Amino acid sequence: MEEFVEICKSKKITIATCESCTGGLLASKLCDISGISEIYKGGFVTYWNEIKEKIVHVQPETIQTYGVVSQEVAIEMAINTKKLMEVDLAISYTGNAGPSICDNKPVGRIYCGVCYHEDVYCFEFQLSGSRNEIRCQVIDESIQKIKKIVGFSMI
Repeated sequence: MEEFVEICKSKKITIATCESCTGGLLASKLCDISGISEIYKGGFVTYWNEIKEKIVHVQPETIQTYGVVSQEVAIEMAINTKKLMEVDLAISYTGNAGPSICDNKPVGRIYCGVCYHEDVYCFEFQLSGSRNEIRCQVIDESIQKIKKIVGFSMI
């Protein structure tokens, strides 16, 4: 995470987050790093669908059609967060960290939406472990993918 933040700082890439199943864990991990305020504007924790709709402007039709645990919702969360927060990079998470099937998706199914400048990506993960292990895994794995998107070399 420290490498990710340092490179974002060096490139002046501003960041915002929109988290559901991760419950603000990415924001917390970012804020553990000294100097993060140079690039991290803030984030939303949108556990309820109502909050996704009212605060982040996810379309109710998207949730009704695809389910809240879907790539379509993750993408809308990322795109809308980027616009609302006026950042270069927005990262979103929606998924099922457990303990049981949710929205017809198995435990461990997580979607990470990424909006970087005008490009949009979505990563699907199928993870295992405890609720907190799944939350930590998806952040670690998604940050590795996001580093590649923004042109970071793996050290």
